[in-house]
Amino acid sequence: MTLTPQVTQDQLRKLAGQLIMIRFPGTTLDAATADFLKTNGIRAVCLFRGNMTDSVQLARLTADLRAVMGDEALIAIDQEGGAVVRSTWVPAPPAAMGLGAANDLDLSYRTGAAVARAVKALGFNWNFAPVLDLNNNPHNPVIAERSFGAEPTRAAELAMAWMAGSHAEGVACCVKHFPGHGDTSVDSHRDLPTVDKPVAELERMELAPFRIAAGAAPAMMTAHIVYPTLDADNPATMSRRILTGMLREEWQYQGIIITDGMDMHAIAGRYGVGNAAVRALTAGADMVMALGTTETQEETLNAIAAAIASGEISQADIQRRLARLGALAQAYPCKQRSYKEDASDRRIMAEGWQRSLTAYGAPQRPAAGARVRLVARQDVVSDGVSEAGVPAAVVADSLRTLYDVELLTYDNADSFDWSSLPDDGRYTMLASTSRLRYGDNARNNWKPDLHLALWNPYQALDIQAPALLTYGFAQPALEAINLWLSGTLEANGRVPVAGFE
Repeated sequence: MTLTPQVTQDQLRKLAGQLIMIRFPGTTLDAATADFLKTNGIRAVCLFRGNMTDSVQLARLTADLRAVMGDEALIAIDQEGGAVVRSTWVPAPPAAMGLGAANDLDLSYRTGAAVARAVKALGFNWNFAPVLDLNNNPHNPVIAERSFGAEPTRAAELAMAWMAGSHAEGVACCVKHFPGHGDTSVDSHRDLPTVDKPVAELERMELAPFRIAAGAAPAMMTAHIVYPTLDADNPATMSRRILTGMLREEWQYQGIIITDGMDMHAIAGRYGVGNAAVRALTAGADMVMALGTTETQEETLNAIAAAIASGEISQADIQRRLARLGALAQAYPCKQRSYKEDASDRRIMAEGWQRSLTAYGAPQRPAAGARVRLVARQDVVSDGVSEAGVPAAVVADSLRTLYDVELLTYDNADSFDWSSLPDDGRYTMLASTSRLRYGDNARNNWKPDLHLALWNPYQALDIQAPALLTYGFAQPALEAINLWLSGTLEANGRVPVAGFE
């Protein structure tokens, strides 16, 4: 659409609608949502776990979305691997840090390709992966195993291989979270983090993977983080100095810039969603991820439409944005086929989980048939970013194929009386099934014989015991552990972050 001085309110809303991505509840495209999409010209949605039940339902939903949004629809998913996957029944990809532990470019390429084959068959053409954040803060509450590692060049190479595999199968990637979410101890879903480092240090670390990927990544997602040495006044998502001055002008980046979810508290709680959306677009973003409610999406649309009408967002800038978004949709069209699981893809994923398995502190295998006490959390709630962890009973049942297992669960590691555990000669295993680090109570009062770190590898540093690190809790991780316990697999992964020497 070409703007003229006599643009109507309906046209303004449709222009605004092309610059946002929304989410919606439910597993079907109801009439009200379909009407909202049509009325506002929205061509981009992101689907989450709550939108999915199985392949048949999901394929129908994405087909209905394409029918409403048109041939240039952008249908997105967070299918990173590890704990951050939305379609949980397709072959489970290892986490980025698991691939960093395996340190094999070909394996990363094949994994990215296998992920893409599954999500494309389900009707997606845009995957918000891979993560380019360098996890150089062991207390990071939201990145951790989602990162390929802490060394900029190698992390970027592994991520680029993963991305190349995805692109070869026709699914566009979006690297994240520019300029880097790795060195934070605050989750931007909950508050506004700050990364206060000299520019030279940012260039050497955080920025380096994104600069390496800038020539190949069709899209980058912004971080809701303040980098005072780059822009003391604005988080990156709303920083013209960062998005336009550095990314567009200095780096000559030609791809799409999309914000992270603007419903996140770091943004919505401080700036208001409508105001923040306009500020992100004027800073240089091409698309705003309006993942809140219908009401906040309406607020976002109204604010953007008003900014277009006033000239705050120029006609020329809008046309450039629409051209970039259209080019992405044309280069990576939704060409859904019926999903049929490929056994070879499941083998690729299993290979990744097995080759990433990492031994820490010289763990020893218990004898076959040994009496084992497994200790684990009672609950496995989602942290809002990742899927819920593996239930303790599932871990116990997996181990029961090898041992006589007694399961004991606790509610809170910080208040649990670790001294209450029986001292009866059973071989003791701790299974860590959440991302939360352990506090002093667990650190100081118990030492199991073996720690199964099934999610956040940094948990192995909290418990003074030998450990196996899987970087995730999917079924292939449990199978890899059993292969090690039975003596048929060695744990040859190497942790790609500092602190595990």
